[in-house]
Amino acid sequence: MNQKTTLVLLALAIITIFALVCVLLAGRGGDGGESSLPAFCPSVSPSAQPWTHRGHSQLFADLSREELAAVMRFLTQKLGPGLVDAAQAQPSDNCVFSIELQLPPKAAALAHLDKGRPPPAREALAIVFFGRQLHPNVTELVVGPLPHPSYMRDVTVQRNGGPLPYHRRPVPIREYLDIDHMIFNRELPQAAGLLHHCCSYKRQGQNLVTMTTAPRGLQSGDRATWFGLYYNISGAGYYLNPVGLELLVDHKALDPTGWTIQKVFFQGRYYESLAQLEEEFEAGRVNVVVVPDNGTGASWSLKSPVPRGLSPPLQFHPQGPRFIVQGSRVASSLWTFSFGLGAFTGPRIFDIRFQGERLAYEISLQEALAVYGGNTPAAMMTRYMDGSFGMGKYSTPLTRGVDCPYLATYVDWHFLLESQAPKTLHDAFCVFEQNQGLPLRRHHSYFHSHYFGGLQETVLIIRSVSTLLNYDYVWDMVFHPSGAIEVKFHATGYISSAFLFGAARRFGNQVGEHTLGTIHTHSANFKVDLDVGGVENWVWAEDMAYAPSAVPWSPEHQIQRMQVTRKLLETEDQAAFPLGTAPPRYVYLASNHSNKWGHPRGYRIQVVSFPGEPLPQASSMERSLSWARYKLAVTQRKETEPTSTSIFNQNDPWTPSVDFSGFINNETIAGEDLVAWVTPGFLHIPHAEDVPNTVTAGNAAGFLLRPYNFFDYDPSFDSADSVYFRGDQDAGASVTPDTGGTWLCGPQTCWAPVPERRGTAIRDRGVMMVKLFPEDSCFWFCFLAVPNLFRTSQFSPKTLQSFPWEARKKALYGDSPLEAPGQGSCQAYNAMNKAGRGPLAHGHSHTSLPCLSLPSCLTISCSYLFLYPGISLPALKGCSSALMLP
Repeated sequence: MNQKTTLVLLALAIITIFALVCVLLAGRGGDGGESSLPAFCPSVSPSAQPWTHRGHSQLFADLSREELAAVMRFLTQKLGPGLVDAAQAQPSDNCVFSIELQLPPKAAALAHLDKGRPPPAREALAIVFFGRQLHPNVTELVVGPLPHPSYMRDVTVQRNGGPLPYHRRPVPIREYLDIDHMIFNRELPQAAGLLHHCCSYKRQGQNLVTMTTAPRGLQSGDRATWFGLYYNISGAGYYLNPVGLELLVDHKALDPTGWTIQKVFFQGRYYESLAQLEEEFEAGRVNVVVVPDNGTGASWSLKSPVPRGLSPPLQFHPQGPRFIVQGSRVASSLWTFSFGLGAFTGPRIFDIRFQGERLAYEISLQEALAVYGGNTPAAMMTRYMDGSFGMGKYSTPLTRGVDCPYLATYVDWHFLLESQAPKTLHDAFCVFEQNQGLPLRRHHSYFHSHYFGGLQETVLIIRSVSTLLNYDYVWDMVFHPSGAIEVKFHATGYISSAFLFGAARRFGNQVGEHTLGTIHTHSANFKVDLDVGGVENWVWAEDMAYAPSAVPWSPEHQIQRMQVTRKLLETEDQAAFPLGTAPPRYVYLASNHSNKWGHPRGYRIQVVSFPGEPLPQASSMERSLSWARYKLAVTQRKETEPTSTSIFNQNDPWTPSVDFSGFINNETIAGEDLVAWVTPGFLHIPHAEDVPNTVTAGNAAGFLLRPYNFFDYDPSFDSADSVYFRGDQDAGASVTPDTGGTWLCGPQTCWAPVPERRGTAIRDRGVMMVKLFPEDSCFWFCFLAVPNLFRTSQFSPKTLQSFPWEARKKALYGDSPLEAPGQGSCQAYNAMNKAGRGPLAHGHSHTSLPCLSLPSCLTISCSYLFLYPGISLPALKGCSSALMLP
């Protein structure tokens, strides 16, 4: 019998075995009415999708590209031909600065969501700079209805308490570019001799960059900004490389040629101009510290000098994701909510429901604040109100495997900012479920009865990241199976630094040869519109106290008994808790309905914060950030108080457009629709370990919304993920999925398409499969399962190794572009394949998860078995998973 005949018979035998196994497995599928081998992994079971009103997703959805374009066309038509592209506009021009969603009124939204009434008109909010008018100003216009706008109305006075003077406008990118042109082309050449001596000055300062500060001046009406100069080191953060030169630029004039340098600071001394500084230098009256241009001793690049080692652990979905993202709506078996991204205010969520019941109407970031100190003018002046720069505007694409897990769901964001056409930020959000590696609850009983019960803590997370100049803020909203919602932010990125001189260490720590890490505080303000059992809520404060009492059975003795103190807070003044005071440890909003045990159904607001001191109220600019006075404040909800601050506060903090302290005016909060304004934060004194980047560990703050007698018992008790076993049972067996048979890896067996990885040649042809077959038949099943594989008549792995890479690639992927395999290290493959055929290939990252002792069960990528046929299959015996991720 020749080799060809043997191979044909072997192939027929394999096909026969495959058919028999399918028949046997079909018999295990119940009544036989359903297939035991679904074509694709369902994202969630139908029972895990309690929300069915698809129109709800659109109510809070950010504007689409088509809607943004329609609004811009409408404004261009209505505002006339004098409208200039904001990307090119001079201060004296008219331009549309931004367009974003105008949130609907709450009453109209609830009427639609809860009573089925028509949805409120979908509208946009546009900010327009009118620099060409007789009295230049900023105007806010509401445009609607979308998608076919026919009206616009001026809401400037309604939203800001009066007209908006032109000097309050945020600084657009074009203005920064014009300031840089002025500095590098007109001003710096006046001090070329000094700059060449101290700072390796090159023509037009090509090795230097500027960094802005804010606010811009010392009194209302100013528009004068201190700019620090730093070495522009390629591939590294320039923020750590100050040269000691800072310039105060007056850029209030509508004509950039009229902008001037008002003051110069250089390495500890002030000068009237760069020309004066150069004159003093030439006369030998300037003590110059020469700052090397190599990053003050190191490049501080983020590229690691250490070679890549073993891959870190990964998480994956054994049966597909247990949540779905549809439009701007997320749904899991427990939680549903809508999400969005404000162009200036950042991430926000709406209509948050647990097990179908609304807990909150809105949870949204309002502002992020960083207040600095230092002995240089830029450092001592800086109070960054990041909403003015744009926490949505400066959101960044999320990187798989770093910012979010590989298998997260990624969502794009469309925006129109400083442009005439919409743009798209890819992967602006990620949504994922995460095993926290910690039990949510557990108990192991070894007295009287022996048992164990517990539940792993698995949470649903939505995340975005904003990069505001040097700092990166990671914004998380975390949904727990206990009904708790956690809101937190982590700060990372580069610290802001100043040139080290004099008594600099009073304002921070030295982190480089000539670099001071400057002291600062981080604060973030959130709007929390809780609707606990309805919109009418009350605020309760509870704490503890010791009370002396005679011992009942021995009256001659006393005991200090701990007891609960309770107080109903009835006014806004009573429910405002300034920083530096000791608020009650339990503050919660409650309905007038009770749980089974007679307690008001409530949700507690638990702030996790390590703040510094707030800016003293004696400061002339404190009213612009008066929300930062309070750790927590509860006020009546009003449509006329939609936000705690304004993007126009940054550039005129002395006459703020919105002063939050005015929200707290002793109105009643008993039985009203209420909003809690929550301000977590922390003090940061930079130190050596903040170089090159501040780490997220320990640099975080936030708050939790926790059920407080809202339920009759812990709702996680009903979780299908719970684990329980008695003392006479095997603990390991109890956590093994109930498969209904020894052949299955999980309750369902499915094929899961490998998710697309943006920017790689591979799209969605690769397949990751949960197999029904013993390990030593999986390889052959790969050939039977993938139609393209029939293009080759050679089934022997040994023979396949002789086939060229291009031939194997074409057999599996057809004509799709694919790079040749590179050299890499996959520990599991190298261990399994003595020949070393299993490298990291064509931009893919694949990692083998730890082997589990589940017999006859294997998760493996058939495409890699085909492309790298030298893998020793017997070595896979007993290994349950080898996961390849693009």
